[in-house]
Amino acid sequence: MVTAVEPTDTEPTDDAEPTGTDPATDAEPADARPVTDGPAGTDPEATAVSTDTHPADEPTGEPAAPHPVDAEPVDPRPATDEAASEAAGQDPAGSAAGDEAGPVASAAPAVRPGWFGWRRRYPRTARAVRVGTTVLAGALVVTVLIVPNRLDWMSVQAFFRLPVEAVYLSAVLLALPSRARRITARALGVLLGLSAILKCLDMGFRQTLARPFDLVFDWALLRDGADWVKDSFGRSGELLAIVGAIVLVIAVLTLSVLAMTRLADVLARHRTGAVRSTLVLGVAWVVCFTLGVQSGGVTIATKGFSQFLSNRVQYVRDGLGDADVYKKQMAADAFADTPSDQLLTGLRGKDVMFTFIESYGRVAIDDPSMGPEVDATLAEGRARLESAGFQARSGWLKSPVAGAGSWLAHSTFLSGTWVKNQQRYRSLTTSDRATLTSYFQKTGAWRTVGIVPGVRKSWPEGTYFGLDHIYDSTHLGYQGPYFSWTPVPDQFSLESFQKLEHGKKNRDPIMAEIILASSHNPWSPIAHMIDWDDLGDGKVFYKIKEEGTNPTEVWKSSKRVRTEYRKAVQYSLDSLTQWVQRYGDDDTVLVFLGDHQPVPTVTGNSSNRDVPVTIVARDPKVLDRISDWGWTDGLKPAADAPEWPMNKFRDRFMTAYGPNPGTAATTTR
Repeated sequence: MVTAVEPTDTEPTDDAEPTGTDPATDAEPADARPVTDGPAGTDPEATAVSTDTHPADEPTGEPAAPHPVDAEPVDPRPATDEAASEAAGQDPAGSAAGDEAGPVASAAPAVRPGWFGWRRRYPRTARAVRVGTTVLAGALVVTVLIVPNRLDWMSVQAFFRLPVEAVYLSAVLLALPSRARRITARALGVLLGLSAILKCLDMGFRQTLARPFDLVFDWALLRDGADWVKDSFGRSGELLAIVGAIVLVIAVLTLSVLAMTRLADVLARHRTGAVRSTLVLGVAWVVCFTLGVQSGGVTIATKGFSQFLSNRVQYVRDGLGDADVYKKQMAADAFADTPSDQLLTGLRGKDVMFTFIESYGRVAIDDPSMGPEVDATLAEGRARLESAGFQARSGWLKSPVAGAGSWLAHSTFLSGTWVKNQQRYRSLTTSDRATLTSYFQKTGAWRTVGIVPGVRKSWPEGTYFGLDHIYDSTHLGYQGPYFSWTPVPDQFSLESFQKLEHGKKNRDPIMAEIILASSHNPWSPIAHMIDWDDLGDGKVFYKIKEEGTNPTEVWKSSKRVRTEYRKAVQYSLDSLTQWVQRYGDDDTVLVFLGDHQPVPTVTGNSSNRDVPVTIVARDPKVLDRISDWGWTDGLKPAADAPEWPMNKFRDRFMTAYGPNPGTAATTTR
């Protein structure tokens, strides 16, 4: 018996796929409840037949009348394969994927053999795959929207928030016609994929540089990251990391596009329910946001993704406009017109050494797990120096960087400008802005040299800093092994400086910039102090390296990382204070400081960027000139000692040691 069915507005049930229209049109699928009084043993999904069957698909003999269960109005346009598959109860997206079952001409389903017919042979499995794919697609999109871009913000509660962007995306996709919807979905998928990659970069940069990834200036630093991986885990580790990163980027972009396309198709097929759900979620978000509903201290209604994108856009705009700002700052130099015979008169005849200790930050002194051991090293160093007639004063400087970027801190300290990114560094080193070291050179009263064991390639910027001669890792006479990133141990670097420059007879006073790199990340393995007379050509360090720790094992534990960091800083401090005790004299003036705080693994994601700075001299007149600075006696600055931005040191130092000590001109960031 044939029963006619009147169209209804009821939403399709979960067990029956809604019929569709030709995807080339904007019409939505007709809503109709399937009648189940067809031939016994048939599946309503399997027996759905389009009335616009192609003649070529009809069986020979007398044509079978279409079953009235799924009868639809005849589309006057030529039927397409996709329309026929929709009329047969298939998912259009599934048909595009290869489900080629054609129109059915009888009560028994006609199943095309082969792999592409598995959806009809295993309908329950097909349904489970469809539902699972949709759930995974939704989970991926929501995760990208709500996941924070820093690891210390990760929590279980963070993943149970309602992002307003999900409501916006649903509304946009529901409002668009078919073709525009699919194009928009793919574009949004690319955007989400790129956002996910950027969030991962932010996490990595915050763990190493304590700041987010800079879309304008930081691309060059990816090469440095690859070099760090190579130094830590070898060439094979570097290649694996690069290949893995490329594969991951492609996978994230592909999955994001597929996920958004899948969700757009689901929204279109279940339009009525999708509209209702979007309205409900929108109202729920407004209510939660208005009332400030929270769970575990986390706000339920979030617009974090929009804020994330807004911040990144502003960050890029600031970066693009930063060049003009920095040019104005470089132009302001209080000593640019000072005659050379009036520069640094309070240090004439002295050997002045500006020494940077890699990653020597405030955490090494203040952290309870490291402070006692470092305090003991500083106390021993002070006693060592005082036994040789030296005194010291210490304070704090605030570095422009943290975790890495030593060259930015060095140029900030020497130039008196705030060098916070690579673009500023390039602008500075191609300008005529004078540095602290170049002012020493300008006087003609000092031979200026650089001891830079961390430099393993050409360093054209060295001439900008006013150095008459530069000794890099290949010119210090070292024949021993690398210690992770560090090409030359600190003790050997200082001994080489003594042999190559400081220990020469009948020489001019020396101004030296010295970089002590043994405390550079990753701090494993590290050297230890040996008798200065046993250093030789450095081959003695092969045995010391073999006894050291494996960086692969050390970096599996944050506790071990902190321990190795502390030991590395102690080694650098011991090397320096022992050198001054051994080779220092009445004309020795040492200024040593940390260049930046170590990575957040050591600092615990602290935002503090302070580093210790110390001036050591045997001549009391040298320290008398900074008596009004309020610095602490000894090698350890007090907790309440003055804290200056690092770019302020140059002008204050030159003012203190000029002919008329006074207040230096103010510089800005």
